Amino acid sequence: MKTKEMVYAALFAALIGVLGMIPPIPLGFIPVPVTAQTLGVMLAGCFLGKKTGTISLILFIVLVALGLPLLSGGRGGLSVFVGPTIGYFLSWPVAVFCIGYMTEKVWSSLKTWKLIAINIVGGVVLISLIGAPVMAMITHTSVWAGLVGAIAFLPGDCIKAIIAAVIVTQLKSVSPIEQNAHNR
Repeated sequence: MKTKEMVYAALFAALIGVLGMIPPIPLGFIPVPVTAQTLGVMLAGCFLGKKTGTISLILFIVLVALGLPLLSGGRGGLSVFVGPTIGYFLSWPVAVFCIGYMTEKVWSSLKTWKLIAINIVGGVVLISLIGAPVMAMITHTSVWAGLVGAIAFLPGDCIKAIIAAVIVTQLKSVSPIEQNAHNR
């Protein structure tokens, strides 16, 4: 891994931590709040690509496990790994990998609408399909109830998918994916 890739991975781990400083919005009927951090997950995937994006999220998870209060609401430490948000939290590296993989596949013909679709599939649907059943298992509710509760995240997550797609489309020329495409 090049120094530049390590710096990008660290910067995006920090960005996701900064997005965690935005206060979470509790929903009352589901124990997982609405946060801004999934925007960082989508940005990492479609800006950094599958390898560097995944490394940035693994770094973020390690930092949280070490006790840094990087999750929304100032949470950190090993206790978050047994709470109802763990499925969502641990789905982030998987989502980043999938978003990065799909983005790299369409990079040469990149359009904003393609990135929106990729972010919705990898950053909205995939995170919910992993997070909701784990949350349901931890809270001793049905998986169906968890998935229905996760519908509350869809409007905000779709807005985040659009924001991430627009930002990355504008920054395409400085993306590590673009630089790797030229080096091939």
